[in-house]
Amino acid sequence: YYITTERPEYNTNETPTITAKESGKSFVPIELEKTEQPVKPRDDLAKAFKIKIIYFDLDKSNIRLDAAVDLAKILDVLEQHPTMEIDIRSHTDSRQTFKYNEVLSDRRAKSTMAWLISKGINKSRLTAKGYGETQLVNNCADGVNCTEEQHQANRRSEFIITKL
Repeated sequence: YYITTERPEYNTNETPTITAKESGKSFVPIELEKTEQPVKPRDDLAKAFKIKIIYFDLDKSNIRLDAAVDLAKILDVLEQHPTMEIDIRSHTDSRQTFKYNEVLSDRRAKSTMAWLISKGINKSRLTAKGYGETQLVNNCADGVNCTEEQHQANRRSEFIITKL
């Protein structure tokens, strides 16, 4: 007999087996390998591996508990791909001055990078830069009335693959 095992995001496995002549249960250990994600330089690592975006609180640069869970997934991908290098790009919402937001986003990028380094990723594989409010994902620019959720969408870090 052949046992075919399928699961989304895993390679299909076909395992040959011989059943016992007597009736009863048969145990066949099966290992599935995760399907490799096709990625290339300039891809956003989080989007490619379906990892939630890393968000920050208003006027803060520390890694939130919920963000640490998803940042651990970025760490896992980096550990599985030891030659991969990434550029951490951090952003702010538009509330505060342009200059202040540049400095804050830079602190966020460095905080994100420091977290990955503290978990064992070599600094030479990482670059980090803050973009302030220059790359908003919505229309929440200066003077636009937006909800907290809309502003939150802009306070984020992205992980762009620079080398594989």
